Amino acid sequence: MTETVGTTLSGVGVSARRPDATLKVTGEFAYASDLWLDGMVWGVTLRSPHPSAWIRSIDVGPALRTAGVLAVLTHEDVPGEKFYGLEHKDQPVLAIDQVRYQGEPVALVAADHPETARRAAAAIVVDYEVRPAITDPRQAREVVRRQPVRVGDTFEAEVVVTGEYEVGMQDQAFLGPESGLAVPAEDGGVDLYIATQWLHVDRDQLAPCLGLPPEKVRLTLSGVGGAFGAREDLSMQAHACMLALRLNRPVKMVYGREESFFGHVHRHPARMRYEHGATRDGKLVYVKADILLDGGAYCSSSPAVVGNAASLGVGPYVVPNVRVEATGVYTNNPPCGAMRGFGAVQACYAYESQMDRLAQACGLSPVEIRVRNAVSQGDRLITGQLIDSPAPLAAMLRDLEAMPLPAPAEKDLRALPGGVSQTTHGESVLRGVGYGVGIKNICFSEGFDDFSTARVRAELMAGEPHVTVHTAAAEVGQGLVTIQAQIARSELGVEHVTVATADTAVGSAGSSSASRQSYVTGGAVKAACEAVRERFKGLPAREALERFGPIEETREFRHRPTYPMDPVTGQGDSHTQLALCVHRAVVDVDVELGLVKVVELAAVQDVGRVMNPQALEGQIHGGSAQGLGLALMEEIQIRDGRVLNPSFTDYLIPTILDMPPMQLKILENPDPAAPYGLRGAGEPPTLSSTPAIAAAVRAATGLRLTRVPIRPEDIALFDTGTTRGTTDGNRARSGRG
Repeated sequence: MTETVGTTLSGVGVSARRPDATLKVTGEFAYASDLWLDGMVWGVTLRSPHPSAWIRSIDVGPALRTAGVLAVLTHEDVPGEKFYGLEHKDQPVLAIDQVRYQGEPVALVAADHPETARRAAAAIVVDYEVRPAITDPRQAREVVRRQPVRVGDTFEAEVVVTGEYEVGMQDQAFLGPESGLAVPAEDGGVDLYIATQWLHVDRDQLAPCLGLPPEKVRLTLSGVGGAFGAREDLSMQAHACMLALRLNRPVKMVYGREESFFGHVHRHPARMRYEHGATRDGKLVYVKADILLDGGAYCSSSPAVVGNAASLGVGPYVVPNVRVEATGVYTNNPPCGAMRGFGAVQACYAYESQMDRLAQACGLSPVEIRVRNAVSQGDRLITGQLIDSPAPLAAMLRDLEAMPLPAPAEKDLRALPGGVSQTTHGESVLRGVGYGVGIKNICFSEGFDDFSTARVRAELMAGEPHVTVHTAAAEVGQGLVTIQAQIARSELGVEHVTVATADTAVGSAGSSSASRQSYVTGGAVKAACEAVRERFKGLPAREALERFGPIEETREFRHRPTYPMDPVTGQGDSHTQLALCVHRAVVDVDVELGLVKVVELAAVQDVGRVMNPQALEGQIHGGSAQGLGLALMEEIQIRDGRVLNPSFTDYLIPTILDMPPMQLKILENPDPAAPYGLRGAGEPPTLSSTPAIAAAVRAATGLRLTRVPIRPEDIALFDTGTTRGTTDGNRARSGRG
């Protein structure tokens, strides 16, 4: 993607126009699924129908005899290493002697038409010996990572609350399916045009599997239709390249929606048991937590997810005594890995549910219990890491509490649960208000060499100064292309800026995940621009370029070092930066039918420095929407290792009718260690929105509701009369009933 903007200088802090906005709204934007090349053929993947089985034999003969089929490949045709993986090479390119989850790739077909390829793939005969699947993480025999956190030795208190909580498997549900185009090159290598989050790590996993040196595997970013973590792992990259190299022809692969559910990782389901101890006035004394994360069939990024869940497992609260144990295990469920919030989401739902229970036990409001225990600058995380930048959590909570509440429900049926379906006229609708607090690490943690590279070139074009910014950072819809151009304009004072298409011809920019790109790639672009500006010798850009000619500089940017958590105590400065967001949710609940309408979400977030106000608001709205989905509707339903709802008919995501109005308050307390003082902003809203909505539903119904997503039967199967107890003073009848 390129951006060239002239006319008005739009630097840091301005809502600069997104170059892709008009194209996306009008349907003209070119996504990876739109790729086309003369002479290309189509690739299709055959996947296992079983979550666990031995492979006795594979007969590809029927597929090869299908008219129009050009190639059929199995694991025997992998030209290089047969395994790959983000952190551990444990995932086969194609299944070898067994399958470990439903949907595991077994064979590939290339044909002159996609329907021909699909029919041929269905004709392949695989003899499976089905074996029992391990689908309950509590029965898992293999551990991916176990990370304890140990602080203090006092585990008695005047007030003790315990709870067991569960988070279902959420899908990233991006709208653009996995797709790409592999083109064989004259040098024996391959050029891959792909929608991904991490170009260089894709390349570094691909090259060994293809039996090629990295320089012969070239990746160029294509239009990405959403990501949210699901594109960090390989999907069809190796398969398309294998077919292209075998046939010496371009090969395109595009997943349908159902295949997409099997082709990428999901959010880890979690089972958690928490115990909070406090004084009678609500000051935390200790927290015990046991967090079990289902990593599915392969490792992916589970070790890092476990580390986040452990280190952030009690939330942004001062707790002198801690016993946390986070464990990730292998099962025969679909693989799980990165998704917005990355381990912190699951823990946040549990510890925030506990804070509400503790508030009730101590006779305090949900806000007051949180204010009394809130961290601030100078406090330490449970890992011992010092919070060395502003963390005004108590003030954020007071700001949130002071925001006006929405008016009572209108008589308009569209404003009630069930909407115009006329399920109610308000007679069984109750209103609830709930709060949620989340803390999320920004950038990669635990000693990862986390950096980004930027190349900036300034030159005269048609007599005008022009700047080109080139990085490998993936634009996945978050607005990174716009931010890079804004930084270049601010640093160089040049109106005309082009952001070149991201590819592997420039040094790595790392992954578009962990809310890190504005921090790390923004830092690299800033550093490269500063180096170019130094070569201007104090002259205006036009005069400097007229005198010296084109000026180009490349810089790497690294944030301050982090360190692994101690494997026994969990201590260590494991995180780069921390970000806070707090939510208040107002819901109306039809307690007879179990329907929930989120009436309003309000949020306060500290972002350090606003880089682009409109883009920032979009990130907070988007993160809140995904948190709403997890709270009320989004879950991959799995039975005995089999996915029951791999479609957007049955996997529900919030629509514009489900997403309520939002009140936002944005704080700017700069982080002195970060470029421009900014804080990553994309993930924190996903943490705090889910527990806030769940708390509001509890407030309306009086039910404990220890699992998300909350299903209608969780509410409606209970008596709606006097047996319902209120959880706090926020319960009030709504509507006309």
